[in-house]
Amino acid sequence: MSLRVALIGYGTGGAVFHAPLISSVPGLELSAVVTGNPERQAAARDRYPDARVLDGPDRVWETNGEFDLVVVTAPNRLHVPLARTALTSGLPVVLDKPVAATAADARSLAALAAVRGLPVIPFHNRRWDGDFQTVRRLVGAGALGGVQRFESRFERWRPQVKPGWKETTDPRDAGGILYDLGSHLIDQAIALFGRPERVYAELDVRRPGAESVDDAFVALVHPGGVRSHLWMSATAADLGPRFRVLGDRAAYTVHGMDGQEDALRVGHTPKEDGWGQAPPASYGRLGTSGAERPEPTDPGSYQDFYAGVARTLRDGTPPPVTLTDAIAGLEVIEAALRSSAEGEIVEPHVPGR
Repeated sequence: MSLRVALIGYGTGGAVFHAPLISSVPGLELSAVVTGNPERQAAARDRYPDARVLDGPDRVWETNGEFDLVVVTAPNRLHVPLARTALTSGLPVVLDKPVAATAADARSLAALAAVRGLPVIPFHNRRWDGDFQTVRRLVGAGALGGVQRFESRFERWRPQVKPGWKETTDPRDAGGILYDLGSHLIDQAIALFGRPERVYAELDVRRPGAESVDDAFVALVHPGGVRSHLWMSATAADLGPRFRVLGDRAAYTVHGMDGQEDALRVGHTPKEDGWGQAPPASYGRLGTSGAERPEPTDPGSYQDFYAGVARTLRDGTPPPVTLTDAIAGLEVIEAALRSSAEGEIVEPHVPGR
């Protein structure tokens, strides 16, 4: 019997990412979509005629015995309240990033999850980008030797401000590019090299009319001395390499973005042949200066996140992403905010240390 999923939110996150991915994984059933927007309700009914369309999350809690999992992809300020209600209703949760506006809120959510004996699983889908999977494979196999510096970029050219909660400075919204794109870059760095010991950041507001951070640089020092240099920007008129990883034996450099998001946006799904495969023209380069060769990009596989969620709920296996990692990422974001304000290198705050 399939696990019945209630999806709360049908904006970009719900319609482009979660709904098609859930529907692509055997053993999961998109049973309900929650949105109060009439146009989104119509779109959900059209694409997922077997799913109920509910006008508010209270309808989920009233019938919680009809669901096995809640997925929350609402605006950031609603993440924790909705996840807490799901847990107290006896339902495990997949929670979009960032899981909370503060590390303290995320820790309180982890405490409730432990009391209820239910998982809260952060949706850090970028761990299943094909280029990141390639980096992970090369680092794990020692193909670069000892890694010295990990460079990672999410850069865009979006000089016009698009109004919305992501552009506000209200701390409850966790807006700005550090929380939005930075959550992914920081999570990837933590997944590769562990929780950093020191953080330095430069955060700026560049675009006319903008209020929240739209251009950022974050430097991390990990245990063992690996340094991560992370760039995120909405104002990059020229895009740097997506990854540039420097080791003491070789380097790996790749340009461009993983193609899964673009494919999802135009209606493709992981059920289709060739999903996540990068064309040879986009392969990265592995080697040393003057002695490089193309390195095939591993297939991207966002659906593997939800396959891992299904295993966790059915078999009790570890979740594909832990809430502990998401909390560590928020601690790094908060350290970056302090570093930029103070112009100093800081240590991430860990309670009790």
